[in-house]
Amino acid sequence: MNPFYDTYTYIPFDRIKETDYEPAMRKGIEEEDKEIERIVNNPDAPTFANTIEAMERSGQLLDRVTTVFFNLLSAETTDFLDALAQKMSPILSEHTNNIMLNEGLFKRVKAVYDHHASDQFARLSPEQKMLLTNTYEGFVRNGALLSDIQKKQLRHISAELSVLSLQFSQNKLKDTNSFILHITDETELEGLPDSAIDLARQTAKERHMDGYVFTLQAPSYTPFLTYSSRRELREKMYRAYNTLCTHPGDTNNVDIVKKIVNLHRAKAQLLGYDTYADYALARRMAETKDNVYQLLNQLIDAYMPVAKEEVKAVKKLYEQSTQLSTVNCQLSTAAPFSPWDFPYYANKLKEQQFNINSEMLRPYLQLSKVKQGVFGLATTLYGITFRRNADVPVYHPDVEAYDVFDKDGTYLALLYCDFHPRASKKSGAWMTNYKEQWTEPDGTNSRPQVSIVMNLSRATDGKPALLTLGELETFLHEFGHALHGIFANTTYRSLSGTNVYWDFVELPSQFMENYSIQPDFLNTFATHYETGNPIPQELLHRIIASRNFNVAYACMRQVSFGLLDMAFYTLKDEFSTDLPTFERAAWHRAKVLPEVEGTCMATQFSHIMAGGYSAGYYSYKWAEVLDADAFFHFQQHGIFDTATAQSFRDNILSKGGTEHPMTLYKRFRGQAPTIHAQLRRNGIN
Repeated sequence: MNPFYDTYTYIPFDRIKETDYEPAMRKGIEEEDKEIERIVNNPDAPTFANTIEAMERSGQLLDRVTTVFFNLLSAETTDFLDALAQKMSPILSEHTNNIMLNEGLFKRVKAVYDHHASDQFARLSPEQKMLLTNTYEGFVRNGALLSDIQKKQLRHISAELSVLSLQFSQNKLKDTNSFILHITDETELEGLPDSAIDLARQTAKERHMDGYVFTLQAPSYTPFLTYSSRRELREKMYRAYNTLCTHPGDTNNVDIVKKIVNLHRAKAQLLGYDTYADYALARRMAETKDNVYQLLNQLIDAYMPVAKEEVKAVKKLYEQSTQLSTVNCQLSTAAPFSPWDFPYYANKLKEQQFNINSEMLRPYLQLSKVKQGVFGLATTLYGITFRRNADVPVYHPDVEAYDVFDKDGTYLALLYCDFHPRASKKSGAWMTNYKEQWTEPDGTNSRPQVSIVMNLSRATDGKPALLTLGELETFLHEFGHALHGIFANTTYRSLSGTNVYWDFVELPSQFMENYSIQPDFLNTFATHYETGNPIPQELLHRIIASRNFNVAYACMRQVSFGLLDMAFYTLKDEFSTDLPTFERAAWHRAKVLPEVEGTCMATQFSHIMAGGYSAGYYSYKWAEVLDADAFFHFQQHGIFDTATAQSFRDNILSKGGTEHPMTLYKRFRGQAPTIHAQLRRNGIN
């Protein structure tokens, strides 16, 4: 019996076989087709209940199996799953098109939507009105008003995009896993902290190799660039990372990038928009590309002068150090300052100015204690509790499952936590759902199953998993997304949790990052893993004082990615330019480090090529304005103030996409957000 056909409380990962996915997907397609047919052929006049709600509740089997399948494709993939994804993606895309381009179905949806002035529409709740609007606009944005010839073109575009996006991600994962830096001469480890060396030793052991193995995964790559005193090895790692998917061979993404950009543009223009950005932003808080560029330009004006000074200071230290080395080695010239020098000498400068580096906090950030601290923060703010449930099946031994309970003891959600890197997992960190929240017709609140997936430092021989401050921020970030899902309390699954506008979805996650340097938060859990001593107050003060070190550089880095994204998706004509040349022109106003010949960002830029952020990468900076403004509101009342937290939960976290995000934000904050809190937090203003 295929486990997907059963009724189950928890995903039966222990019973699912790889061969179960395809038949379950095909059966799910067949069932949803019948459900749609019944809606279309309903002899009764179209109503919200028999058309819009009926559509909302259709396709449950297909949703169950595809949710598990595509989540594992990112978190625990195999060659079999990769091949199946290539096979099924166009079939699933065609199925979606069959629904969204079904003329009989759209006729019924439009009939309900056209009754805007009727008593029937007036009786709908705000959430029902939002679902109706989303459903109608979803059909229109997917080509319901196109001619038959245009619909055929759109089907072809959608199918090709689904395959290319998948291939882009698979190529990046394979190329990332194909590179290692194998070191057997211990002198080449100079400058690296024990944590990085221990991880490299363990990685080598797992690969049955001598010595030390460094990879392009974040827990390995980032410390190497930051601490290795071997410049030639830093350059090797940097070039490997920044040329991913550019080399000749099966994993090259250059042509795929061009095809993805052109297909997005073609889709938008087929639907009547000038550019893909115009199409995408019609369903975003920003609304127009002019508003996006206004934000990015504001940030450039405010941060660029500071960023240049920050880089100038790091470069000066590099030149002083290399000048001394050149004299000692009797060399004629020093190598020019390069991007692989920046993290190393920036860290040196930070140590000089604040006597601090990212390794100093590691002994105090033991993962088991960090979990207690992060979960405890949610308990303090919202009264919720977490209980490990070892009986819940998981998809990998690293994964932990927690039952989440509300302050009155009622069940809220299931939370999966997947912390550490492995070859079968994509790089980066993300939150996803294995089941959305919704309310059954009988009033039963069907609670969500949420997952956070990260690539945090793992335990090494003799030491537990110890995190950097940046990894703590990553944990808090994804946990913020998780709370958005955990607190979901809506009627319809398509409006619950993180089903909000893209430039609003990062508010809960980035808001949580603010706690990472709050002493009152750190003191609740951060103790030395060997001695049990708390973080020395003097060290905490140095951490807080250093928090804005190179903050303008970091801002410009994010803005440069936003500019590149917008450059791709504001194109009106076919994209055929040389990719690196296009990149340099797109982001030059926000670049503060020298360009390196042969490197390319777009070929590994999963967010905008395969991750849903096409014409949306600016969302991180947009949400940063919101999160700074929201946290300032907390600071005015107390960062642990339960009344403010309850308002944040009631007006934002639990509402999902049931109302326009600006309406929700103003209800929480009492006013529209401004950029002032962000500038104040970063020390710019």
